[in-house]
Amino acid sequence: MHPVRKQRLIIVLFIVLGSSIVVGLVMWSLNSNLNYFYPPSKIAEAPVGKAIRAGGCVVPGSVVQAKDTLRVDFVITDGVADLAVTYDKILPALFGEGEAAVMKGRLNEKGVLVATQVLAKHDENYTPAEVSKSVQNDSVDRSKDVEICKGLNYGT
Repeated sequence: MHPVRKQRLIIVLFIVLGSSIVVGLVMWSLNSNLNYFYPPSKIAEAPVGKAIRAGGCVVPGSVVQAKDTLRVDFVITDGVADLAVTYDKILPALFGEGEAAVMKGRLNEKGVLVATQVLAKHDENYTPAEVSKSVQNDSVDRSKDVEICKGLNYGT
């Protein structure tokens, strides 16, 4: 083989090998950092221990504040199923019962979402996109749930 041709072949092989390594590392990084959105009715499909997002309406009367710590336990619903959530930081000022919220965290073995972040809606007309989409896509009549979470648009 001619030396110039051999040199070109080696350069091409290094470029292909380097590109493959870079693409592999990017794919691995993206896969380990993804967190998917699950409404409470689909939480059974969520992986235990993996970072996820869940959203719905905070059920009135379900917020329980611990007396000696920042821990707050509450329940969210999408009108079909309920999900217990625990959070040990300061809640957003707009968080409240009957309001829409999205939580980031991990599902434990007991089916409780251990939240690391809670995002609350910011005004009367706002609904997080994931929550609104998941609620509107379900074919369940939720007209009775309008009072529970007045911020969500159930298509009624």
